[in-house]
Order: sequence, then structure tokens, then C-alpha cells
Amino acid sequence: MNTASDSMNVFDRRLLRRRRDRAAARFDDYDFLFMEGAERLCDRLLDINRTFPLGLDLGCHGGEIAGALPPGKVGTLVQTDLSEALARRAGTRHVSPLCACDEEILPFGPGTFDIVVSNLSLHWVNDLPGALSQIRMALKPDGLFLAQVFGGTTLHELRNALAEAEIEIDGGLSPRISPFADVRDLGALLQRAGFALPVVDNDTVTVSYGDPFKLLTDLRGMGESNTVLERRRTPLKRETLMNAMARYMERHADADGRVPATFEIITMTAWAPAPTQQKPLRPGTATGRLADALGADEISLGEKADPDKG
Repeated sequence: MNTASDSMNVFDRRLLRRRRDRAAARFDDYDFLFMEGAERLCDRLLDINRTFPLGLDLGCHGGEIAGALPPGKVGTLVQTDLSEALARRAGTRHVSPLCACDEEILPFGPGTFDIVVSNLSLHWVNDLPGALSQIRMALKPDGLFLAQVFGGTTLHELRNALAEAEIEIDGGLSPRISPFADVRDLGALLQRAGFALPVVDNDTVTVSYGDPFKLLTDLRGMGESNTVLERRRTPLKRETLMNAMARYMERHADADGRVPATFEIITMTAWAPAPTQQKPLRPGTATGRLADALGADEISLGEKADPDKG
């Protein structure tokens, strides 16, 4: 079983577990992004003409995936989370098998699941290549992996405001917001992990706030506040925080005095390899011409189009 090496550690996973445990008691008050992510993921399942007898919800939070699944699409869904408190909360909302486990060390045997879904959780994983490899191994041949993570433009308004305030007042910069992967990186990681037919795309959710301090409250309530190992361990000074929030308002407030918070959501879709899956043709083996399919004239290499021809 692969685990994250010390050189790959970016996040404090124990701190993340504690913060999720703390958030569990009132998680329903702050679950709006996870509800949105669950709806988006489950909508994609409607486009797949098959059912999945046994599924895994990896990082279930409050059970949002279980609540959004189309009826009959997944037979049995195992809900897991790094936080035992969140996993138990998910189980009280949607009765299903529960497991508190770390995404970096999956306790499941090879070929266990027909589908693995992860809703806005894997961006906290230190060894993402290793986690993706374990997910692929846990899937049956032709099993589906469907996941969302936050992308690189997430909270760029807050990130910039905090950075500039710290540089001006504290004379230095501390990583206050987690680093995120981008679409190209995740596509390459899926291929590296051995998945077939990977597709990665992104979308943006913008949340409007009357006060940027409410954004900070929401992040704590979600269990999504900073757990970067290299973060500054001393609390953010009040002067620095007020300066950052003033910059946020000055640069981003609209005519009504409201400010946006951007969340980039990247969706990964991939399949465990199977002999029955379609495979791309080898170069030179095509039996039809692209020009015929497009209803266009073919121009061979070296030729130029005649500008006098329509």
C-alpha cells in the first residue's frame, strides 16, 4: 500500500481531521458547496446508461452524495470520511455502511467497487498520485471514478488580499490558502495512475457575500480552513486581517457593496481499464477520411487553397 513520503507532505492531515470533527456538529449550516458539488456529480451519472451495484463515497462529509444519487443508480453506497464524526453524521442522514478512513491509505481490497465517487475532498491529499492509484486498484474492471476537487483559481480574491496585507504589515508572506492542482495536472495524474478514458473539465461557482468576514466563517464551518504544514503558526494579527478585508472590499465590491468568492471546481471522470473498452485506433489504420465526415474538400500537404475558389 502506498503512503505519502515525508518529502511529499504539504498538508497536516491530523489537523484536517480535527477541524472536520469540530465542523461536524453544525455541518448542515455550511454544506452549500458540498450540496452543489453532489448535485453536479450525480447529474453526470444520469448520462451513463448503467447501474453500479456497489459504490464508495470517498470523503462523504455530511452525506451529500447519498442524498443526491438518482434512485436505483447505485445499489449499496459505502460512505467514508477522514473524520469519524462526519462519517457518523452522514450515516444519520442516509443509512448505509460507514467507515472512517484516510484517502491516502485505503482499507479496501482490489476490485471491490463498481464506482468510486469523491466530492470536494481529494484536494487535501498529500500523495495524490498514490491515492489515485489506490482508487483504481479498488475498482472492478470497467469501474467508474467520478470526482471533484477545488482548482487553482479558488479564492483568488482572498488569496491576493491576504498576501498583500501580510507583505505590507508583517514584512513577509505565509501560505494562508491551500495550493490546488489544475486541469492539465489532473489529466496527467489520472493517466499515470493507470486509468482509461480520462476526462477532466472545470467550472466556476461564485458565492456572493455582504461581508468578507462571513466567508472566513463559512470556511471554518466547512472544515476547509488552512492546514498547510508551512503555515505561520502564530495567529494572524488583527491589523493584518483588517487590512486584508479592506483590500478585498475595495477591489471586489459591487454597486450593492457585496463581494464575490470564486470557487473553481474541477471534475475528473475516468474508468478502470477493461478489455471490453473502446480503444483509439493506431495511426494509419483509419478506414474513413475526416474530410468526408465534415463534408469538406481535402487539401494535401504542400498544397494551398485557391483564394479565387469560394
